[in-house]
Amino acid sequence: MAIGAAAHGKAPVNTEPSRFRGEDGWLDVSGFLDEAYGFIPLAIPITEPAVGLGGAGALMFLDRPPGEAAAGFGRPNITIAGALGTDNGTRGAFAGDIRHWLDDRLKTVVGVIGASVNLDFYGIGRDPVLSSQPRSYNLDTRAAVAQARYRIGDSPAWIGLGYAIGSTTVKFAPRPAVSGLPDAESESRVGGLLPHLSFDTRNNVFTPTEGNYLEASAGIFSKGLGSDTNFQRVNLTGMHFRPLARDWYLGIMGSSVLSYGDAPFYMRPFVWIRGIPAMRYQGDHTAQAEAEVRWQFWQRFSLIGFVGAGMAWNASDRRDSEQNVAAGGVGFRYEIARKYGLHMGIDVAWGPDGPAWYVQVGSAWARP
Repeated sequence: MAIGAAAHGKAPVNTEPSRFRGEDGWLDVSGFLDEAYGFIPLAIPITEPAVGLGGAGALMFLDRPPGEAAAGFGRPNITIAGALGTDNGTRGAFAGDIRHWLDDRLKTVVGVIGASVNLDFYGIGRDPVLSSQPRSYNLDTRAAVAQARYRIGDSPAWIGLGYAIGSTTVKFAPRPAVSGLPDAESESRVGGLLPHLSFDTRNNVFTPTEGNYLEASAGIFSKGLGSDTNFQRVNLTGMHFRPLARDWYLGIMGSSVLSYGDAPFYMRPFVWIRGIPAMRYQGDHTAQAEAEVRWQFWQRFSLIGFVGAGMAWNASDRRDSEQNVAAGGVGFRYEIARKYGLHMGIDVAWGPDGPAWYVQVGSAWARP
């Protein structure tokens, strides 16, 4: 007769893996995400200075990652849907899906968004009048994107092509006598192809600790593809991650976005790093770089320090347009899903327009 622990008056030990605790006893949602219905409910405060204070609520579904996936391979499928709102009247809803097919050789990316966003217009390039007296406007947009990417051989490189379509209504506050300001109210439609080439050896897509990510992508918008005007955007992005010492990790990001042709003003690129309000520093072209160091000082807890700089400038026929900005800050992270390499936390940044704080889910430079 088999005699178990209960026969000796001891409670049996539960060896079943927990859905909400890791092997170290700390909160960890990896087990729950492994379930067929597993998801992370996200309630994220919005503190972006460009749109004010508010919040976003979303559900993010992840599937089970392979147990022994090489860097750049075995990415999880991600589905997310949610809504947002802020105290300046900005409202929106969004949904997206990234999925892998054919034994990780084909990746599909689809997304939709509908939003009414209240912003301030500071001009394209340095504008001495608008920089001190920006004009408020509303951007009401509906957009969708679909893209397919195919792995090149057995390498971590991908080549892809997609299509984006969107319609937008812009309404400015009563127009002053300022040259260069778009029409007080206008409607526009954009439609174009999205070629893509990337190389990805990061050890995970959420909070990488080593590897590289390189991307060259473009948007080719034309009347023949559903756009009101002809214009192009080119994006070049590079990231490098590496461990510095035990529990210390370095991340470096650099990117540039170049725009050409008759693009609507809201499609012109802008400097986007922590501490710089979105859409604040726009130009025909932008470049930016940011570096951060993360110290996982105890168990699942980390501290982060980061610094970045960006530049926006216009084409050669618009002189004295260059704008240079810099920002930096500190942050805190908790490793919420170790199996997926997912850390969450808060960053506080200081820039030329004052302090700002951000809730981060994974890396601040997200590229799923």
